[in-house]
Amino acid sequence: MTKSKAIEARWSHVGLNCTDQDATEEFYTRWFGFRRARTVEADGVRVIFLRSGNVYLELFQTDASPLFTAENDGPDHPGTARHLAFQVDDVDAFLAAADGALPVSLGPLTFDAFIPGWKTVWVTDPDGLVIEVSQGYTDQSEEELARYA
Repeated sequence: MTKSKAIEARWSHVGLNCTDQDATEEFYTRWFGFRRARTVEADGVRVIFLRSGNVYLELFQTDASPLFTAENDGPDHPGTARHLAFQVDDVDAFLAAADGALPVSLGPLTFDAFIPGWKTVWVTDPDGLVIEVSQGYTDQSEEELARYA
């Protein structure tokens, strides 16, 4: 049996439906450092690409109603994203800089039992999408991972 060559895939983007592209763009620009990378317009539809490093968000305007209200750390409905996640150096400093302007859906919570210094808060974007903001996450060592193989 011959081994097939693995296809190299690279992260591209997440497409987000939003009721107000301007508000969503301002949210991700202000709080997470994204900048507009491209705007595409065709047949009366405008799509905005935001970029932060190698990560892109693609914003689509919609008038549709939400399928559900996301709470806590996000929905558990199959086929939906639970949340988007970002790392910061200090969750408390991030929240202090927000000065109450970000709706917190859960936390902040610490996970020192798993990783010393791991702390997370969940906030929501203008359309209620849950965003995880955490500090201190690290991968497990090869030895630790082998215990779960």
